[in-house]
Amino acid sequence: MHVVATAGHVDHGKSTLVLTLTGMDPDRFAEEKTRGLTIDLGFAWTKLPSGRELAFVDVPGHVRFIKNMLAGVGAVDACLFVVAATEGWKPQSEEHLRILELLGIDRGVVALTKVGLVDDEWRELAQLELADHVKGSFLETAEVVEVDALAGTGVDELQAALDRLLAATPTAPDRGRARLWVDRSFAAKGSGTVVTGTLAGGSLGMDDDVLLVPGGRKVRVRGLQSHKSSLSQAGPGRRLAVNLAGVHHDQVERGHALVRADQWEPTRVIDCALTVLDALDHDVSRRGAFQAYIGSGEHAVRLRVLGGDRLVPGSTGFVRLHLPLALPLLPGDRLVLRESGRGETVGGGEVLDVAPVRPAYKARPSRSVERVVAERGWVEADLLERLTGERREATVGRWVVDPAALAAAGGRVRDAIEAAGPLGLDVASLDERDRALLDRLEGVVVDAGRATVAGAGVDPLLDHPYVAALDASPFAPPTADGVDKAELRELARRGLVVQQDGVWFSPRALHEAARLVAALLAENPDGVTVAQVRDALGTTRKFMLPLLAHLDAAGITRRRGDLRIAGPRLPPV
Repeated sequence: MHVVATAGHVDHGKSTLVLTLTGMDPDRFAEEKTRGLTIDLGFAWTKLPSGRELAFVDVPGHVRFIKNMLAGVGAVDACLFVVAATEGWKPQSEEHLRILELLGIDRGVVALTKVGLVDDEWRELAQLELADHVKGSFLETAEVVEVDALAGTGVDELQAALDRLLAATPTAPDRGRARLWVDRSFAAKGSGTVVTGTLAGGSLGMDDDVLLVPGGRKVRVRGLQSHKSSLSQAGPGRRLAVNLAGVHHDQVERGHALVRADQWEPTRVIDCALTVLDALDHDVSRRGAFQAYIGSGEHAVRLRVLGGDRLVPGSTGFVRLHLPLALPLLPGDRLVLRESGRGETVGGGEVLDVAPVRPAYKARPSRSVERVVAERGWVEADLLERLTGERREATVGRWVVDPAALAAAGGRVRDAIEAAGPLGLDVASLDERDRALLDRLEGVVVDAGRATVAGAGVDPLLDHPYVAALDASPFAPPTADGVDKAELRELARRGLVVQQDGVWFSPRALHEAARLVAALLAENPDGVTVAQVRDALGTTRKFMLPLLAHLDAAGITRRRGDLRIAGPRLPPV
């Protein structure tokens, strides 16, 4: 399947030619038929002698409908460029050719129409004039076919030329990232909302959940048709009619797009390379009422020239465009820029950055993925793919990290670990990115939630003075006031101190208490009172109650009323 756009000046026979080639009249509106003038996009299709399927997007040629022309040529493989032998090269012939070049279309066939209405000498002059105007363009080497559609002259030759053209034209690639720019929306009886467009980048299938952008409305694909044939799945490069559930046709406009929600990062600011037409008679600066034509849409934009304040005719430079709505764009997308005040095409080019992070005076855009990573430092691998269309494996955790940023972060985390001393750094104090770095730091050991540098020095918890103080007064232990909280947590984690109801004990005190209670219960098998235990340990009720609570919890004793009896873990006497 290939999609070919017509192009050329008004009344040079584009629609008549499409009708002759396909048997379908691309002019859909009564006004178009009455005036003999294409106003909006028309669509038709045919099968060439080789069996190749070909869809035409027939565009208006009149300057008043240039925005409709631009809506139709954004996702095509090639062009059928039409010039009437009776009139020769005209202003819209020139503008259409420049627009096609700005959009990156690089192949086509030229039809020299209405040749039956001129003599041989005039026809030869038309050929020479045509060759002069396309010189230096992608049409310079294109086949030129003389046609008189009404008389049937040259139609077979044109079909053969289109066949040869498409044989050398690659089909649309499948990158797994479907996007359909909407060029029509209407209500079909019994079906509801239907949109049409050319599918690019990926596939769509029945019952797929997709996103309508801008706006982010979730919709479902109820049905698919291509050339009036129903499909369960459609690949890229097809003209499609998509029946949507979840949206009224009045809420869908030309310029909207259908995409998958997790594959795109809609944006309102883009950095672009802009080529200014050399025929322009003035420089391009931020002053002007600019319209950007992207996909099938027309958008009023604010423009900022990067690295200067203006671009001269014939030059290529960088600009930043501020869009009124967030669009699903990727580097490499093409655009055309027009200035509505003067009613002229200014230039066009390609998107380089869909989410610039540098201020305009520092921006140096390119399509380099490495540049995007370098400017951001850290970027999630999934987000990077949405921003660039290219997949990079994560460097650390789920992030792709610029080497300089990685080295800086690693040094900072190592410094923090070393500054924490032999006790180490509490890993919980680090953010997610810094925690992901720990496995990459040579000589750093993580144990029980603390990061230390191997061989950092003597363990400060060995012979800790607070443990010694608890051992010195086991049943009337001192408080932990003045003890470093991090050290206290680590002492508890290692089991060097035990907390019960706000009182700290040493393991030695707990062991001795268990031994003494076991001896008391050997003498009093029916149970002992709190007072008996208190007197045996020589302590007070303040410390006795937390101590007994610990023994109960450990299964050494059990409470029965006011007594403590032997528990399953009571040590032997």
